[in-house]
Amino acid sequence: MDTFAVPQPGAGLDAFFMAKGIAIVGASDDITKIGGRPIHFLLKYGYKGQIYPVNPRGGVIQGVQAYTSLCELPAAPDMAIIAVPATAAVKAMQDCASVGVRGVVVLSSGFAEAGPEGAALQAELVAIARKHGMRLLGPNCLGTISVAQGVIGSFSIILEQSMPPAGQVGIVSQSGNIGSFAVQNVARRGLGVSHFIATGNEADIDVADGIAALANDTQTRLILCCMETCRDADRLTRALDLARKNNKPVIVLKIGSTDQGQAAAATHTGALAGSDSVIDAVFRRYGALRVNAIEELLELGHAASLLLPGGLPKGNRITLLAASGGFGIMMADATVKAGLALSELDAGTKDKILKVLPLAGTNNPVDATAQVSARPDVLQGTLAALMEDTQTDVTQIFLSLSLYNTRLRGVYMEALKEIRHRYPDRLLVVTSQGPADAVREINDLGIPVFPGIDATASGLAGLVRMGQLAALPETTGYRGAREPLDRAAFSNEYTAKQALAAMGIPVPAEAIVTSADAAATQAVRTGFPVVLKIVSQDIAHKTEIGGVLLNLADEAAVRSAYEQIMQAAAKHAPDARLDGVLVSPMIKGGNELIMGISRDPVFGPVVMVGSGGIYAEILQDVAVQTAPVSEDEAQAMIRSLKLFPLLNGARGRKKADVRAAAHALARLSEFACRHADDVAEIDMNPVLVLPEGEGVVVLDALLIPRHAGHTSE
Repeated sequence: MDTFAVPQPGAGLDAFFMAKGIAIVGASDDITKIGGRPIHFLLKYGYKGQIYPVNPRGGVIQGVQAYTSLCELPAAPDMAIIAVPATAAVKAMQDCASVGVRGVVVLSSGFAEAGPEGAALQAELVAIARKHGMRLLGPNCLGTISVAQGVIGSFSIILEQSMPPAGQVGIVSQSGNIGSFAVQNVARRGLGVSHFIATGNEADIDVADGIAALANDTQTRLILCCMETCRDADRLTRALDLARKNNKPVIVLKIGSTDQGQAAAATHTGALAGSDSVIDAVFRRYGALRVNAIEELLELGHAASLLLPGGLPKGNRITLLAASGGFGIMMADATVKAGLALSELDAGTKDKILKVLPLAGTNNPVDATAQVSARPDVLQGTLAALMEDTQTDVTQIFLSLSLYNTRLRGVYMEALKEIRHRYPDRLLVVTSQGPADAVREINDLGIPVFPGIDATASGLAGLVRMGQLAALPETTGYRGAREPLDRAAFSNEYTAKQALAAMGIPVPAEAIVTSADAAATQAVRTGFPVVLKIVSQDIAHKTEIGGVLLNLADEAAVRSAYEQIMQAAAKHAPDARLDGVLVSPMIKGGNELIMGISRDPVFGPVVMVGSGGIYAEILQDVAVQTAPVSEDEAQAMIRSLKLFPLLNGARGRKKADVRAAAHALARLSEFACRHADDVAEIDMNPVLVLPEGEGVVVLDALLIPRHAGHTSE
């Protein structure tokens, strides 16, 4: 079968966004059927282009001239909607290609999600699309809506009552129902939608296409994404990078984060789900904000849309204002837990507050007491003092349920309007629940309202990260050569270390010996004290069988240790292939890390660093990122660990050589990319991080091949 190039992410989606003519294959007079609903909606909402119903019976459908086939159309439509059974869809797709359609939406189900026969039909659709340069949305999808253009390729119930208002929020979702829910709620909050894309089975167009197209769309400023799984790592990262470079924030609801959820996602979409921690790391690297609930997606999206393009926080310093000390403490706890900083108020700011509220607590959080709600001028004066403080990036005011009280609502509204008028460039957010019209009134001032303390802290953390998109470092994939790795590297610890050392990763000066006398001779060369370790590809956990002896101080101790180790191997692993005993210097001091490589089924080599030694699996203190990583990225990973204070000199300890550790981690990630075809996993544990300026050394290492043929005989 001929193969054709896969389109670049986002290419050709203008055929859906800006379609000047739309054909509906399987058109129906019945507006409850999927072949009738798109026509009904196009007419209802005043689509300006040509509508071409296609049905073998011809005639007139919903008042529009119908055609018996696509070949009868007077002109080639930009977009065609296929709403016929799966078995008839391939012929319809071929007809679309023959008349020059540029984009096809297949609403029908019965494809890959239905089993092997459906998957074969889906593959035929893709082959036709690729051969003729068409883009295919679906199959088994809810389609697309471009609000301002009135272009509708969907049968969604969200259009039954009204079209969402036009605006700056673009929505792309694998799940049609989740995406529809997002559209409805965005509209309900008074925001406008630019485009909605539901990708369904993603036979051709995927979430990456949607993100990339929206990133290049002049109407879209904010992208909301509902994602089940990623099929192509390179396409997703390129799309996210494009959005970042175009300053279009992407907020992602990635469902399927648990083992059970990932299994369900794979069953639902017919795709292999990658590791949740890995995709989390990818989102962080490319500036996408991940949320864990649909409510969080909508809250953060709403707040961001009020502030874009120029009103996002410039930093993470937050000032908190409440009429209650208790609520202020709760706000402070949530703020710090979200990774934000409490501002240090200027002495002049405190004086200004006390002039208005003599009994106020002027530390941050500011306890304004109940008097703050007595009169609008009191609240105005307090907020004005905070707005003028240059040591804060965001001021958060807690109103509790006050908006339900008519008098208090009046006080707060008057004060907020005046403050917004006087300080239009200062960022203020409100934490409150209240009547929808009251919340809308505050939103209309450009002030985000979050319903709770934790939601506000989480939302502010997201807004701060959005404000830092432009400062994210450039991220590039591996551009070096792919090279085979000598299969001898997989033989044992020594050969693994030598392969890593060739990449510039520090390992001890050591040697394999096969007799007690040779061990003693090598120990003299190495210098006492030394370590002896059994070397065998069949013994993974050397310590557990007595295969490692430490701190050997003289030749006699080394000879005895050699015999002891060989006896232990014979007893506990009698069938193991033995390469000898490794003589290594006994290196003391420093901190232990684990560094390693695993292989994600979607994103390929993944680099990991964490707490090392025997507690690595227990502590689960790790950071991951797709390989390769730069030294700056590697250092950021190390700094994110819970044990980092120990590396950084906590409690009078010597600072560890974090720079050298980052260098080793970056080199490891490059090694993994260079030998990605051969290496499945790498385990360097422990990696001893010595005091600052003294470097690191890999004390133990294991390489696992991707294919059994790479192991030695």
